[in-house]
Amino acid sequence: MPASPLDSAIYRDLFGDAELSRLFSDTAEVRALLLVEGALAQAQGAVGLIPEVSARAIHRASLEIQIDPASLAAETGGNAVVVPALVTAFRTGMQAPEHAQYIHWGATSQDIIDTALVLRLRQVLTILEDRLSATLGGLAALAEMNADLPMAARTYGQIATPTSFGAVAAAWGAPLLRLRNELTTLRPQVLQISLSGAAGTLSAMDGKGPEVRAALAERLDLGDPGESWHAARDRTAALAAWLTRLAGSLGKMGEDLTLMTQSGIGEVTLGEGGGSSTMPQKSNPVLSSLLVAIARQMVGLDSVMQTALVHRQSRDGAAWFTEWMTLPQMCCLAGRALAVGEQLSRSTAPEPDRMAAQIDGGLGLIYAEALSFALTDRMSRPDAQATVKVLSREALESGTPLRALAERDFPGDWARVFEIAHQLGTAPSEARAFARSVRKT
Repeated sequence: MPASPLDSAIYRDLFGDAELSRLFSDTAEVRALLLVEGALAQAQGAVGLIPEVSARAIHRASLEIQIDPASLAAETGGNAVVVPALVTAFRTGMQAPEHAQYIHWGATSQDIIDTALVLRLRQVLTILEDRLSATLGGLAALAEMNADLPMAARTYGQIATPTSFGAVAAAWGAPLLRLRNELTTLRPQVLQISLSGAAGTLSAMDGKGPEVRAALAERLDLGDPGESWHAARDRTAALAAWLTRLAGSLGKMGEDLTLMTQSGIGEVTLGEGGGSSTMPQKSNPVLSSLLVAIARQMVGLDSVMQTALVHRQSRDGAAWFTEWMTLPQMCCLAGRALAVGEQLSRSTAPEPDRMAAQIDGGLGLIYAEALSFALTDRMSRPDAQATVKVLSREALESGTPLRALAERDFPGDWARVFEIAHQLGTAPSEARAFARSVRKT
């Protein structure tokens, strides 16, 4: 097993996400760092902090120069940050020392690295939102189409009362819809530039630091935080928490689907499943299991990310490095989970006959609660519960349906109590309401 299955040539089609992984490649990082350095020079030239002709030269070079990421490894291994090696390579590559001397003027490594990360997180959030919307669209269709399809609800793994498959699908989608809505506030919170200088004071920018920061934010189309956030990691912590909740919500769907495909239950099919190395009859619920595994892994990664909130003094290398080792994995895993979630939302198909078999089981015990309430017109609620409990036990021991026992002891018309269409409660309306909510947002 490789150190990172996300990038493994063997396991990448299971765990990996090529589109998001590209954003966290060495090449993408170097390109983002150069873009920030070029935009910084532009901003500083515009406010007169460095010569405008040098600013133009630096910006142009930042778009054209090619730097081999591998050439930065040795120096980065000693400095722990890539920017010193990058700046050296950038100045050398420009072959114009009179202009190159102004590269990285008054900034610090964390300014460049964090802002370069934010540039890529902007693309990450766009991709995740698109996939989230696609997954919600699939679940909305599933909910609406099956709003009235009855199935057994289970609590503690036991059959409880009737619900509908559409309501189950809506319950999978509701947290995802809330998470998508939260992007309205999360996105501007996360997409802020970092420009603070060596110790968060922009002291090397001759009093023009705030002006440069605003100009840099404008050029990169990012937010101006109006302050230093070198040691305030609530933004990245909030993103990590959102990603974890996203994976967890998808994992809940995965867990339910795995149980619903279980031998002896078989209430849904998931499309093409995974094969076994030795049992030719098997079609394993690989994708739903993957959602569960990703959800569990994300909880562990998030617990690491949240420790970076405890960021010592004005800068803390250990806390910062922790983010580097964790957040890219979280973004890629969230992307993979959403791709799987969308696929399952569109390939999952209910098995109505199997659902019906689970509802009744021949004894109709799923209607026990409804019967206990119906009997309250003849006795108190506690007495009704006790009576139905006795009848349910007799049904199990004798194999006599609960309805027959109710008609024996309490003659009357029990059709409404024992007909599934009358016992779905709010399930159909909740399924349709979810579908409408998805389409409105």
